[in-house]
Amino acid sequence: MISIALLRTCGGNPASMITTKILNPHLVHLLSRIRHTNTLVIADYAFPFWTEIETVDLTLLKGIPTIPQVLDSFVAEFVVGPVFMAKEFVESNSDEKQAEFRNALGGAEITFEPHIEFKKRVPKSIGLVRTADTTPYGNLIIESA
Repeated sequence: MISIALLRTCGGNPASMITTKILNPHLVHLLSRIRHTNTLVIADYAFPFWTEIETVDLTLLKGIPTIPQVLDSFVAEFVVGPVFMAKEFVESNSDEKQAEFRNALGGAEITFEPHIEFKKRVPKSIGLVRTADTTPYGNLIIESA
């Protein structure tokens, strides 16, 4: 069954090839199922596997792709609402690295909370996108607006 989001993406014609920037069919499928207030985890290469939620693994080599690169690929096609990150991200990363993440999120509101509280949100997400990022505490949860 083709979702409404995918039909909109390909101009409403189910025979059309999808013309988004994203080529990974698993990622396109996952993103097409996210609705208002659903959440999506975008994590680094070392983030634990969660059996409760679908995982799309984009890791290639350590550092390829990064979380900001993945965000750049779909933020224009995803209505970003609140974002949740571990407060340890701020404590562990330079101002430049923090700005890189903020820029990739397009100015979305970020709530920083203890890492243990952040992880409690994970099982409630629609899915998890694993990157090869190595940024300490760079994992985030995006809520669709």
